[in-house]
Amino acid sequence: MTRPYIKRLSFTLLDSITDKDPMVQEQVCSALCSLGDAQPDETLHACEEYLRQHDKLAHPYRTKILRAMETVLSSHIHDLDKDTAGAVILLATSEMTRTKELDCDWQQAAGSVLVAVGKRFTNQVMEEVLSRFQPGMLPHSSVLHTLANLSVSNAFDMVPFLPSILSTMLPMLGMAKQDALKVVFCGALQHFSESILEYLANLDQAPDPTVRKDTFGADIFGAYDVLFHHWLQSRDAKLRLAVVAALGPMSHLLPSERLEEQLPKLLPAVLGLYKKHAETFQISKSLGQILEAAVNVSSRTLEVQLDALLVALHAQICVPVESSSPLVMNSQKEVLRCFTVLACCSPDRLLAFLLPRLDTSNERLRVGTLQILRHIINSAAAQMEAKQPFILSSMRLPLLDTNDKVKRAVVQVISAMAHHGYLEQPGGEVMVEYIVQQCALPAEEPEKPGPDGEDLAADSVRAVSIRTLYLVSTTVDRMNSVLWPYLLEFLTPVRFTAALTPLCRSLVHLALKRQEAGADDFLIQYNANANLPSPFAMTTRLLVVSSNPYLGDGRGAASLRLLKVMHQNIHPFLGQRWETTMPVLLEYLDEHTEESLSLKEWEEKLLMFLRDTLTVVSDNIWICQLSQEMCKQLPSYSGTPQEKNFLYKCIGTTLGAASSKEVVRKHLRELLETARYQEEAEQEGLACCFGICAITHLEDTLAQLEDFVRSDVFRKSTGIFSIFKDRSEHEVERMKSSLILCYGHVAAQAPRELVLARVESDILRNMFQCFNTKVLGIKVETKDPALKLCLVQSLCMVSQAMCSSAQASSFHFSRKTELVTQMMEFIRAEPPDCLRTPIRKKAMLACTYLVNLEPALEEQTQADVVHSCLHSVMALPPEAEGEDGIGREPLYLDTVCALEDLLTSLLRQNMTPQGLQIMVEHLSPWIKSPRGHERARALGLGACLLEFFQEHLHVSTLVPFHNLGLLVGLFAPRCADTWTTTRQEAVGCVYSLLYLQLGYEGFSRDHRDDVAERLLTLKDGLVNPDPTILFHTCHSIAQVISKRLPSDQLISLLLTVFESLGDPDKNCSRAATVMINCLLKERGNVLLEKVPEIVSVLRAKLRDTQEEHVLPAAQHSVYLLASQHCEAVVSSLLGSPLPFDSHTCALWRALAVEPGLTAQVLELLLEKMSKDVPFKESRAFLLGSTADRVATLLPLAATCALYEVLSAPSSGTVVLELYPQLFAALLLRVSCTVGVQLPRNLQAKERRSTSPARAARNLDPCSSAVDALQALLLRSGSQDMLRCVELERGWELLKTSSGHEDGVAQLASSMAKYAGPRLPLVMKALGCTQNSVYEIQRVTSTAFLAELLSSNVVNDLMLLEPLLDNLTARLKDSSASVRRLVLRGLANMASGSPDKVRAHGPQLLTAMVSGLDDGDEPHSPVALEAMVGLSRLLDLVEPWDLRLVLLHTTIRIRPFFDSEKVEFRTASIRLFGHLNKACHGDCEDVFLEQVVGGLVPLLLHLRDPQVPVASACKFALCMCVPHLECAELAAAFYKYLQEGRSVHFGEFLNSTCKHLMHHFPDLLGRLVSTNLFYFKSSWDDVRAAAPMFTGFLVLHAEPEQKTQVDLEQLIVALQLLLKDPVPGVREKAAETLGRLVKFA
Repeated sequence: MTRPYIKRLSFTLLDSITDKDPMVQEQVCSALCSLGDAQPDETLHACEEYLRQHDKLAHPYRTKILRAMETVLSSHIHDLDKDTAGAVILLATSEMTRTKELDCDWQQAAGSVLVAVGKRFTNQVMEEVLSRFQPGMLPHSSVLHTLANLSVSNAFDMVPFLPSILSTMLPMLGMAKQDALKVVFCGALQHFSESILEYLANLDQAPDPTVRKDTFGADIFGAYDVLFHHWLQSRDAKLRLAVVAALGPMSHLLPSERLEEQLPKLLPAVLGLYKKHAETFQISKSLGQILEAAVNVSSRTLEVQLDALLVALHAQICVPVESSSPLVMNSQKEVLRCFTVLACCSPDRLLAFLLPRLDTSNERLRVGTLQILRHIINSAAAQMEAKQPFILSSMRLPLLDTNDKVKRAVVQVISAMAHHGYLEQPGGEVMVEYIVQQCALPAEEPEKPGPDGEDLAADSVRAVSIRTLYLVSTTVDRMNSVLWPYLLEFLTPVRFTAALTPLCRSLVHLALKRQEAGADDFLIQYNANANLPSPFAMTTRLLVVSSNPYLGDGRGAASLRLLKVMHQNIHPFLGQRWETTMPVLLEYLDEHTEESLSLKEWEEKLLMFLRDTLTVVSDNIWICQLSQEMCKQLPSYSGTPQEKNFLYKCIGTTLGAASSKEVVRKHLRELLETARYQEEAEQEGLACCFGICAITHLEDTLAQLEDFVRSDVFRKSTGIFSIFKDRSEHEVERMKSSLILCYGHVAAQAPRELVLARVESDILRNMFQCFNTKVLGIKVETKDPALKLCLVQSLCMVSQAMCSSAQASSFHFSRKTELVTQMMEFIRAEPPDCLRTPIRKKAMLACTYLVNLEPALEEQTQADVVHSCLHSVMALPPEAEGEDGIGREPLYLDTVCALEDLLTSLLRQNMTPQGLQIMVEHLSPWIKSPRGHERARALGLGACLLEFFQEHLHVSTLVPFHNLGLLVGLFAPRCADTWTTTRQEAVGCVYSLLYLQLGYEGFSRDHRDDVAERLLTLKDGLVNPDPTILFHTCHSIAQVISKRLPSDQLISLLLTVFESLGDPDKNCSRAATVMINCLLKERGNVLLEKVPEIVSVLRAKLRDTQEEHVLPAAQHSVYLLASQHCEAVVSSLLGSPLPFDSHTCALWRALAVEPGLTAQVLELLLEKMSKDVPFKESRAFLLGSTADRVATLLPLAATCALYEVLSAPSSGTVVLELYPQLFAALLLRVSCTVGVQLPRNLQAKERRSTSPARAARNLDPCSSAVDALQALLLRSGSQDMLRCVELERGWELLKTSSGHEDGVAQLASSMAKYAGPRLPLVMKALGCTQNSVYEIQRVTSTAFLAELLSSNVVNDLMLLEPLLDNLTARLKDSSASVRRLVLRGLANMASGSPDKVRAHGPQLLTAMVSGLDDGDEPHSPVALEAMVGLSRLLDLVEPWDLRLVLLHTTIRIRPFFDSEKVEFRTASIRLFGHLNKACHGDCEDVFLEQVVGGLVPLLLHLRDPQVPVASACKFALCMCVPHLECAELAAAFYKYLQEGRSVHFGEFLNSTCKHLMHHFPDLLGRLVSTNLFYFKSSWDDVRAAAPMFTGFLVLHAEPEQKTQVDLEQLIVALQLLLKDPVPGVREKAAETLGRLVKFA
């Protein structure tokens, strides 16, 4: 049972092997293998039988079956029975030798089957194969292949057969004439030789251990003779390679004397092949085998051939390698193996050849030689051991090569040397230094991966060197004595800085090993190693490079770890201390990254570590030596300013710990003399050093600075300096800057009790001596900004030092200009937050006297003096007191008095309103300060100045007080200040200003005005802090001001008070709003011309102010203005920048508070919106390119304003009154802004705008109009209408060109549903747009009116007739869109008023038919709309009315059946169905002809790629079939063409053709000819359906009907279809051609 079943399964699979799809074929083979896994014998039998039965099965398919058999055999050879094996052997042998072709896949597959069987059934296979390997006859090439592969796969069983095989083969070699067959013989000899060598190498496991090499010698030599002397000379490159591949293993089997005899000819011949072949792997491999054979027999010939061998092999290594393919790499390995053989037998000759080639300048030769040298150092270590000094000395020139490839090769050679003891020889240190030099190369920039994906940076010279150094120092134990302590020599030289991290890591590893070995091995004998860095040099170097810890792959941590490990070699006391302090530093580094680490904090930690170390050591000599080393290393860091700066700090710290004053002075002097003053970082570093040193050595530090200041460097003599002749003037200025900075840092760092005594006598004197330069006794002010900056910085430090002392005193200078300038500088340098010294007071007092002297100070200088003095006093905290808490009141009051005297002295110089204004303007920032105490001080000063001005006012002529409004506006809002004293001072100031006005009007000083005097009574009401009382009082004050303020001052007063809206004191801000509204109410009637300015200022203040109370007040202000000047306010607000910010929007909403005003505003806005054109078209559009419409600003602004006004709830009453006008205007505004762009400036403004006050709404013209329309509906109570449109996405559709009409329709539909009573007036408003110049407005109104006809509400409101008349009148509109929408509206009667359609039938049908003929465009949208409309109306019109247009309509829509546009195909076919449905009575006979003509298109379009078209065809066919009066056909149509059911097209078409040919045989010719038209259809499925249709017609037609068909035409058409690119079409064409036999 099993065998037949498997056979059946196998045959079923094997029958599918010829499938054209490769994937199917592979799956068949895989399934066969699966069967073979379960039942190998049965499966193999089945395959064998199938191949025998199908003798003519094509070779590719036979090959696949044989491959499957091989897979089964390989997996189950041990389960195979003998009979199956015999059958398979016979089959495979037969298959292998059936063709004479060489090396075809079929033969190889059969041979592989034999090899697989031969692993177990060797004798049976050999018996069958040898039967085809007879003497005197050339064997089949596959026989040789199989024998060769068998010998390799099963050497133990095959070698006993080889003597007879070789003896039989030998005569055949001379018979072979074809190069391809010779190649096969060579391959067989190669594999036979390899098999024999494997057998001989494993004789202990062989079945016959008596087999000897000489058994094969004669036969092998005979073969060798043919191959070498005859075949190797062939022109066929493939044959030459096959020969040389065979000669390699054969050379091992040649008798010794024969090999010795042949070598002189063999070696040159093999070497000669290098010149003939680009692919050299096989040549090199065989050459290596030949060389090994020669060495094994101790051949003397090698000595003679050695030079030629070396030259040829060296050239192979040096040849440029263009790829890293395995074959190329293996070839290189084989060449290197040849060098290993030669190195073992002739090391001296080899080195004599290689080492001189290291001196060449050729990159390839040098790199290749280095590769060989590295290889023989590793592979022939014993032979090279005695040659180590010689090899080392030959590396001198390669070490100097700058080529990266050479460097990489040198590093690899040094690595090999390290592993074999070379670096322990004299000269080994040079190699170590070379590695370190390469580690110090600049770090590579990250590069993109190479073409093979390798990381180029990882293989860079530096990366390879770093890996090599670490590997050698950690894994090669014999290198420890070479590297320790030698590597320490590379720590301090600057050129090795980039190598510090790998150096430190290697040294840490070596040091730990030495510590494990014992203290004697670890402690360094510095006397015996003069080149090693001293402990001081090492400490300095490692500490300084740690200051920038993440550079160089984290050298900070590496340096500190080395420092910690080396503690015994630095100082014996440090070990225990560093065990606790060093880990803290390392942990700190681990917790941070380069981005998160604060260098300042890290440096401070390192300095603390240094101070702690110096404290632990407590050895002055050691400390002095360390400081000396630090100073010595300073020049080394000129290229790294940050590290040099840190080193200066280390020097200062170390000198501070030194107890030897002479050493301190000596080093400080040297630092001053050698510093690089032109470098800014060094200036700072030097100054820090002196400052840190001064902590413990102030006297010595000042003495050294004093001596240096007195040196000749500051005595300029004809541009030449006596001791610094090479220094330029710029460098001297830098030096002065550094010294001034040093004094500053000394004052800042030194003990406070010692500094103060030296400030005036030493520090400041010398600072100014450095700052001021004298030429011929005349002081010249420096122009160097850096020097000035240093002076200011140092003065700040000195001032800080003075202020922090309890005995601080002030300084005084006599010369006027210098005094004023310097005093101002001192005042500015004083701490602004405290009053600790009388510098302010004395400086201001001096200035008070100076301003009265001649020459007068310049205006700008006066302004600077006032500004600086005010800032120095006004910014003081409320309680300015001295450090000891004593003398708070006297010092503060004296300072304020000095300031008052200075200000009044300055005012005396200009006793005019302008002079008063200048002084008050200086006070203005402080009057508006957010801090109460500053405002109180400023108001006090203001009152003082006004009182002084009033007392000294002398008016000789009547002049206007032109800045009264400005001054009153500044003080008046302060009447509500949160500070009581400020409020009362403010009222006093207003009181004084009003009397100043009276004085300028001519009133005497003792005149008392009743209105002004009211202020004094109101002043008492300001004591109460209750807000209600305060603001009521402010309102009263504003009334007083409005009565006494001249009209020309009103606007300046208002503008100034507007500034107070943003006052940080909320009370003052509220008071400002109260006063503004009072003034507008009392005096607003005179401000018509100022309305735009007021509105603009209001908007600006709202934008800049965040206080909540300001907005309502501003809204009220606008309302007050609009009540008096409505049109001016509207125009001003419309001029606001677009988009309106939220505050402007709020101002618009303020205009909707009162109905009367709201109505005026809305009418004005509607007028503005329609006054200008809605858009302008660009020049590009006028030239005929794409339209580029840009919105005009006024209608856009008016639209946005309408939205805001309509958004106000209080506008509801007015909105209901103006609803029709508003709705129509906004709908038309929406229509004419679709696709309209913003002006470019507004587009850019929208993109840039990030203001929080910016309104969130979109400024897009169409969106803004839609928003306004939505606001109108919401405010008029049409929420349901709004939601209905929103649910249908109508608002989004309104904004798009493609969806605008649908959006308008949804809007009309929702209005009819939810707001019907409003339709008559809305229709009236929209009706006047019929003659609009803008097409889009006519389109929009038409779309709106057309949609109304789909609702029954038009009947209820008696609007049907007017609507029809309006729409019918638009049929002659020039716009196709308008005409199309009219037809849509007329068709809407079918759903809105179906009972009225019959009455208007002729009118409707006439309109629709005229639409079918609209224009000359082949795909007119009007025609499409007419077809859709007719489909809706046909069932409702009178049959007689339809009969008049039926035939014309049918003929007109027929071309649309095959339209390229899917909507035209769908509409025309569906209309055709409706025409069939509506056709009754007499018209049926007329229509039958049209039904027959449409049958083929309708059936074929069931395969239309568009689903709507196919669905329309189903409907039309079901409507057509009754006219054919065929019950069977009708039943088939109803069965297959049910809507929603998928059609099995082939089955349906077969059934249809059967009934057609049975009932209408005469239609055959007509149907076939119509099908022929569709053979060229552009739709693949339709093109495939046409021949299928034709085939079914022929299938069911009677033979006698063939006369109806033009067979020649049909055959030619089908032949063309056979070349169709679509397989399905070709299939159907072939099927139909087969059926044409019926007509034979």
